[in-house]
Amino acid sequence: MRERCPTGFEERLISAYLDGELTQGEEQRVELHVEDCPHCKALLGELGRIREATMNTTFATPPDDQWDELPRTPASGIFRRLGWWLVVPWLFLVTAWGLWEAWRGSVGVLERVLVFGGLGGVALLFLSALLDRMRSAATDRYREVKR
Repeated sequence: MRERCPTGFEERLISAYLDGELTQGEEQRVELHVEDCPHCKALLGELGRIREATMNTTFATPPDDQWDELPRTPASGIFRRLGWWLVVPWLFLVTAWGLWEAWRGSVGVLERVLVFGGLGGVALLFLSALLDRMRSAATDRYREVKR
C-alpha cells in the first residue's frame, strides 16, 4: 500500500490540481504545500507523468468493415432473414399454445396469476421500450452514423 502524506495533506487536491479543477486559493495551497513536502512533490510528478502518458496514448481504430454487424455474404443475409421469419412465428405459436394449455389445464388460480401476471409485466415492459425506441428513432440525429 502506498504511503500517505506525512503532514496529512489531502492528496486528492493534487489530482484535482493537475486536472485544473481547483479554485485559485486551492491551487495556491497545493503549490505552497508541494514546495515544502517531498512526498507530495513526488506524487505530483508521478501523477503528472501518468496523466501525460494517458493523454498521449493513441489507439488503433479498426477498419469500418469490422464495425458492421451485417451479414458478410448475400447467402448469409438470406439465411438470417429466413431464420428470423421461422423463429419468431414459432416462438409466438409455442408461447400461445403453452399459455392456452396453462389456462385450461388443471393448474390453480395462483399459478395462472403468476404465469400470466409475469408474462403480462414482461410484455408491458417490452411494449414500453418499443414505443420509446420508435419515438426516438424518428428524431435520432445519429441513426445514419456508423461505428
